[in-house]
Amino acid sequence: MVQLIVGEKGKGKTKHLLEKVNNEVKTVSGNIVYLDRSTKHMYELNNKVRLIDVSDYFIDSSNEFLGYIAGIIASDHDLQQMYFDGFLAMSGTKLEDFEAAVAKLEKYSEKYGVDFILSVSVNEKDLPETLKSKIIISL
Repeated sequence: MVQLIVGEKGKGKTKHLLEKVNNEVKTVSGNIVYLDRSTKHMYELNNKVRLIDVSDYFIDSSNEFLGYIAGIIASDHDLQQMYFDGFLAMSGTKLEDFEAAVAKLEKYSEKYGVDFILSVSVNEKDLPETLKSKIIISL
């Protein structure tokens, strides 16, 4: 499943994402990965959550990013959840390509049983109708 936390930049999406991951770590049986563009939130995450600083990997496009995600999934058969802080900026995905990126993540989710939770700096009204059902928090 893919879930979205949406809202303009600076509205508090990261806070909600961190709360969700730290609550989920208590109940999930598999591994959790948190992807960010820095290690700034390292000390706010439970130590059972693997933090990956995506900026270390020189990812230049949405396709490269989705391939990178596939590699993470392939290397961890116990992976249950992945959290993305600032998905569009991190992945190099443009808003017009976001729907296709989510569709690819849905395929990964169905095949490998990994849930994806994305924070996205966009207003709910600017999302395609097909994605609005995936919103869990709109700020």
